[in-house]
Amino acid sequence: MADKAVKVTLIKSMAGQLAAIRNSARGLGLRRIGHSVVVADTPSNRGMMRAASHMLKIERGPELQSAPGAKPSTASKRG
Repeated sequence: MADKAVKVTLIKSMAGQLAAIRNSARGLGLRRIGHSVVVADTPSNRGMMRAASHMLKIERGPELQSAPGAKPSTASKRG
C-alpha cells in the first residue's frame, strides 16, 4: 500500500475547524487554500485525509504512482 501516492489539495479554509481537523491537514503538509501535496498512501495518511475529507480534494491515479511520498517542488521557474 505504501508504494502508491495520493495528491491532496486543500479546498476550504481551516479557520473555524476543530483543532484535530486542522492538525490533520497540517500533518499532510497543507498550508493554504489551493495548496497541493503528494503523500504516500499509508494508513496514517488515510486517517488524516478521512478526518479532514470535507475540506480536501483527493486524487488517486496512475500518473501519481511514479513519485511515492514525494512532495512536488514549490520553487517557481523564473526565466
